[in-house]
Amino acid sequence: MLSAVRFLARSLLSLAFIVLGWDAAREPGGRVKVVAELGVPQPELAVRANGSLMVAAGAMLMLGIRPRLAALSLVASMVPTTLAGHPFWQVSDPQQRKGQRIHFLKNLSMIGGLLTVALSGDRPCIPCSQPRET
Repeated sequence: MLSAVRFLARSLLSLAFIVLGWDAAREPGGRVKVVAELGVPQPELAVRANGSLMVAAGAMLMLGIRPRLAALSLVASMVPTTLAGHPFWQVSDPQQRKGQRIHFLKNLSMIGGLLTVALSGDRPCIPCSQPRET
């Protein structure tokens, strides 16, 4: 039962990375302009690579394959993405500022979930790993 809940939790956490990463890798769109303005060389390649990382690490996380590594890889991707992509403190329009703040806080929540996995992701479920008494 607990392993099914862990799978569900990992799946829900990884879903956004898989879907949005796929979108970015397939069609970078306006993300390229944002990344270029930050001075990142080869911005389209950077966006596609980041999207591909999100898909791969998200799938690993979902399937429980090296979940700590997957979670830490996603955190490494999320920190600069959050700071550069949602700088609500620089937005003057109240509605846009509110939207950017929501995305910023959502990303922080996702980072928190990923750090939780990184701290406990490779450990087996203790109650599940103990032999049953017969």
